[in-house]
Amino acid sequence: ETQKLLCKNGETLLGAVNFFVSSINTLVNKTMEDTLMTVKQYETARLEYDAYRTDLEELSMGPRDAGTLCRLDAAQSQFQSHKDKYEKLRADVAIKLKFLEENKIKVMHKQLLLFHNAISAYFAGNQQQLEQTLKQFNIKLKTPGAEKPSWLEEQ
Repeated sequence: ETQKLLCKNGETLLGAVNFFVSSINTLVNKTMEDTLMTVKQYETARLEYDAYRTDLEELSMGPRDAGTLCRLDAAQSQFQSHKDKYEKLRADVAIKLKFLEENKIKVMHKQLLLFHNAISAYFAGNQQQLEQTLKQFNIKLKTPGAEKPSWLEEQ
């Protein structure tokens, strides 16, 4: 009976640990990765914007003939489109960094609290507190042995 209870509590703790790892993994590998990709796009857009701005300035300082005016209009159009892209990505980066900072703190706090409470309840042998911790964090576990009995129950 004691071993069955230990097995059940161990499976419950394992579910909490898996949820903890999954949430941290999502934060690190998805949320942070998305923010880094946006920053890289922003850097590329800034370089393109600077290049087109420089081209436009050079054409503006040169002689004004029919060919130059045509190239000047094209350069102005390209400059404006890259400027818009640059400004949009700058705003996106600011928003993503703000959300990342807020979410990083919230997720880490919530997950560390879950981890601490689950480990404490497990080692205290408090099954109700362990299950309550999982309910508090809305973690749905498959009922241990629902699909097939554990190796211990088969004995």
